[in-house]
Amino acid sequence: MKKIAIIGGGIVGTTAAFYLSKAEDFEITLYDEQTGQATSAAAGIIAPWLSKRRNKQWYKLAHEGASLYRQLAQDAKLDSNAYSKVGVFVNRNDETALNNLFSLAQERIQTAPEMEIVEKWNQQTISSKMPYLSEWAKPGIFVGGGSRVDGKHLITQLEAASNLTVKNEKANISVVNHEVMVNEEHYDSIFIAAGAFAKELIQPFGFELQLSPQKGQLIEIEDDSINVDDSMPIVMAEGLSELIPVGNHQLLIAATHENDAGFDLNPTQPEIDGLVNNAEITMPNLEGKISTMITNIRIGTRAYTDDFSPFMGTIPGFDNVWIANGLGSSGLTTGPITGKLVADDIMSASGFDGYTKPITNYLSGIE
Repeated sequence: MKKIAIIGGGIVGTTAAFYLSKAEDFEITLYDEQTGQATSAAAGIIAPWLSKRRNKQWYKLAHEGASLYRQLAQDAKLDSNAYSKVGVFVNRNDETALNNLFSLAQERIQTAPEMEIVEKWNQQTISSKMPYLSEWAKPGIFVGGGSRVDGKHLITQLEAASNLTVKNEKANISVVNHEVMVNEEHYDSIFIAAGAFAKELIQPFGFELQLSPQKGQLIEIEDDSINVDDSMPIVMAEGLSELIPVGNHQLLIAATHENDAGFDLNPTQPEIDGLVNNAEITMPNLEGKISTMITNIRIGTRAYTDDFSPFMGTIPGFDNVWIANGLGSSGLTTGPITGKLVADDIMSASGFDGYTKPITNYLSGIE
């Protein structure tokens, strides 16, 4: 039986573990220190189809990632706390921009049937479907196939659905005479899925990883005056924070993107105030009250590359060591498909053509 070590228990690592555990000839150990993990702090929307990013590899990854979720939810028996198809509403303040977005959505649904429906919603429809936004109610596009994901519930349920050993400890890599060890133990295959914390894990191979941490904060609010339930769509109001209904009278407001905060995991008032102010724009009836409704603050550290592109592959010179990283704020969408692609490559050398730039683009020190 082949021994596999996965370093990192976030969305990429746990998805890879889930698919690898379906093969009978693998003994899987998942190293998960948990500190600062981006996935545990994350919640958001799976709806990449309206993105105008020009990176075709990213869109391919994100599109297939969104498509994978439904099968993954079925196979892993995910409940609605982890994954729920609720739709997404995307607003544009300019009528021309709104029409352009609607045209893009109509174009992309031709190759992405999982979008299901694309509709323009006016003030009356918004007030009917999302009454808590009736005072704001700016027109936008509704995509029926958009989904809500809560990272903490997702990874917990993926671990429970997998046959693996979890070690909640820091993983250290050593390389001696070209043999790679994790915490002084030999493995046939190793997958480094440690997000922003992967840089020090790569150094024993003689490389520096071109990767930066990005702090993300989101807030949970709850109050009887918030007229929402968990069947309502996620709202992406132009220039503002996402509104994610998660229960009766419960909302998540997400999320900050802080490139200069390093690995700090403390809540910071200016950023929290920014989330609150954004929410008050869409819910003016709660102006001055939202800060008193905060029940929890989630904080994690994402990883991003200079070109904001995810990457995956084997470490040069070590064909039994894989790495995937750089997912940034699209991690909830691209994470599961990335983990599955790595699992497939470990099992059958399927490769990553069309999904990633060469891994050497993100490594320095290569001779």
